[in-house]
Amino acid sequence: MEFLYEYGLFLAKVVTFVIAVVVIVALIASSAMKQGGKKGELELTDLSEEFSEVEEDITHYLLTKDELKEKEKKEKKIAKEKAKADKKLAKTKGDNKDEVVKAEPKIFVLDFNGSVDAREVTGLREEISAILTVATPEDEVFLRLESGGGMVHGYGLASSQLDRLRQHNIPLTASVDKVAASGGYMMACVANKIISAPFAILGSIGVIAQVPNFHKLLKKNDIDYEQFTAGEFKRTVTMFGENTEKGREKFNEELEETHILFKNFVREHRPSLDIDKVATGEHWFGSTAKELGLVDEIQTSDDYLQSRSKSHKIIALKYATKKSLAEKFSHAASLSFDNIFSKLWQNNRIFPG
Repeated sequence: MEFLYEYGLFLAKVVTFVIAVVVIVALIASSAMKQGGKKGELELTDLSEEFSEVEEDITHYLLTKDELKEKEKKEKKIAKEKAKADKKLAKTKGDNKDEVVKAEPKIFVLDFNGSVDAREVTGLREEISAILTVATPEDEVFLRLESGGGMVHGYGLASSQLDRLRQHNIPLTASVDKVAASGGYMMACVANKIISAPFAILGSIGVIAQVPNFHKLLKKNDIDYEQFTAGEFKRTVTMFGENTEKGREKFNEELEETHILFKNFVREHRPSLDIDKVATGEHWFGSTAKELGLVDEIQTSDDYLQSRSKSHKIIALKYATKKSLAEKFSHAASLSFDNIFSKLWQNNRIFPG
């Protein structure tokens, strides 16, 4: 009788667990269907306000009560004068409709932290499209760029997106605090101006391809590999078949062609560069890169933005896609697994026996 009770309890737990899993799967599927066609949205951050708040907080901490009162008195006076000037300007504008009133210049800040396939270009496209609807030649786009490069077509598209700004006469400044190499430098060179931290890595104007070949291993184990193509050079080198000298030569020829395209692209956007000197595949630190003409100024992105916070309205843009329930569930499960694995690994290290 006790056995039947325990068995019934166990069965109830199993049924409950199965129902819970089914409900979760159903919710995930429903969420995926609802959000399947849902696009992301632009997130805007007023960096000017953040700079101002930090300054105000520190000032309030450092000044005495009397000094604070005097400061507030001056600020009220300035605000009052500004309000009068704005009112007068609005009246003048109403009297003379043809007069053009200049707006406060803006700096639009973008961040591009590039992966190997440059998939971040999806967000970059949306951000630039949004900026082009409102920006004028008096404004500026400031790109905080970090990438060691990757696939040619991905970074080619990212560079073309930045070139849209140049075509609309919107000044573009690229800032490299850590690294902009290979495809990353392909993006940076589109900018009207490149600034770099002293120890940032730049350059690597070259092309590389690495292909492992398992033909000898397959042959040793009596495994045949067959590949069928139409066209002499449909496949030049392969991972599993026996590569020919002719195929290798063609593959190297394609690499050289890609390198020439890369060099011509850099030369077009930075004509003052000695392209044969810098397009060797080497990379340099910021200070040396400036001497070679790869960058224009040695400065961090923080210094650049802070120095312009008084004269410009600084706005950061980020195109964000909301994660679906399925993605959140998958991410949570992945984190849980990683935590469990990490703890087990640490425990095994501490108690190896």
